[in-house]
Amino acid sequence: MKEYALEIATKARAVLPKLSSLNPGVKNSILIRVSQLLKENKELIQKENEKDIEFAKSINLSKAMIDRLKVGEKQINSMIKVLEDVAKLKDPVGEITSMWTVDNGLKIGRMRVPLGVIFIIYESRPNVTIEAASLCFKSSNAVILRGGKEAIHTNKILSDLFRQAIKEHVEGLEDAVCFVDKREREIVTELLQLEGLVDVAIPRGGESLIKAVSETAKIPVIKHYKGVCSIYVDNEADLKKAYDIVYNAKVQRPSVCNAIENLFIHKDLLQDFWPKMAMVLLESDVELRCDEDSYEILQNKDFEAFKSKIKKATEKDYYEEFLDLILAVKKVNSLEEAMQFIEKYGSKHSDAIITENHTKAMRFLQEVDSAAVYVNASTRFTDGNEFGLGAEMGISTDKIHARGPMALRELTIEKFIIFGNGQLRENVGIPKELKQKLQID
Repeated sequence: MKEYALEIATKARAVLPKLSSLNPGVKNSILIRVSQLLKENKELIQKENEKDIEFAKSINLSKAMIDRLKVGEKQINSMIKVLEDVAKLKDPVGEITSMWTVDNGLKIGRMRVPLGVIFIIYESRPNVTIEAASLCFKSSNAVILRGGKEAIHTNKILSDLFRQAIKEHVEGLEDAVCFVDKREREIVTELLQLEGLVDVAIPRGGESLIKAVSETAKIPVIKHYKGVCSIYVDNEADLKKAYDIVYNAKVQRPSVCNAIENLFIHKDLLQDFWPKMAMVLLESDVELRCDEDSYEILQNKDFEAFKSKIKKATEKDYYEEFLDLILAVKKVNSLEEAMQFIEKYGSKHSDAIITENHTKAMRFLQEVDSAAVYVNASTRFTDGNEFGLGAEMGISTDKIHARGPMALRELTIEKFIIFGNGQLRENVGIPKELKQKLQID
């Protein structure tokens, strides 16, 4: 396994010089060609996907996991759209983001360049193969793709078609997209050790995957950690906004990382706002896990029909990423207490305040330490496309390099570029006598 990992990483590394200088127009043409190949090979892709479905059933994967694994007409069309959309995005590579002149006349600037070789580990959904490869290729990064063992046939045909499109345009560049076509976990461990060959790892999947990668890797890891997102409804909130925002953030799509898991309610709103909000959520099939105060408010005949959906919360519930129609609820006495709870229980993903008080809103924005912090809006907007950034690699909860939606620009870094005209530090050059002696004047 070590030799296999070394071989694939070496191949990916070798194409970086050619890839980093590839014309943006050529990159876009390749992406469009990949989209054409997906259209031309829909039946082949689905045939390979059927092999994965059969394997998934044989190892007793859950129905939900098998549903995520399926690739039909709809999923292929979605991948085609991703490729077309990424081709339209502005290429960040080579962009000079700033330039200034210092006293000695040196012109110093910052230029965006690729990260290098990116190792992406992901689970189940084969569309990630196309999303990740297209973003990495457009940003001139070489990518090593390692999907879940249950999706190996689908992922391989998708990566093979991508490599075919590259080869048709630029011979010898196809290793810009490498695919790990073996199921052994040891390969992942070996690739995570390859300092100097692999520049960064990006795991996309559940908490256990991200934790395992982070603990094993010797290379940097950009983590898309769990999404324990919260909304605090302040006593100066516009309650008409609050009802809809909380509903949207929990109910619209509960299985995603930017849906809320915690609702913190100011004590002044327990008697009026909370019973109505609770009824909306219960009618929408949301299970409520309440602290003592919010639980007691719901112990009356109005909520008799929903008794099985109203439960007392445990301390663990407030740390939980439910990814389901379950919401942990807690009364707070102040903005300060709400922010303390967000710091304690949250995962630094996305959190919101609902208030009409500008001072409180600004304080929340400044003090809540999350990748995306909202005032009077649903946390469901934390997404590359919704932010106007285009397709994304994931939502980083890290503080180093990228934070929040990891779109095309976030797959590059800045380096310094310096233009001079013979400047010397402290004007120290070759002594005059030595120049005369060597006749280099």
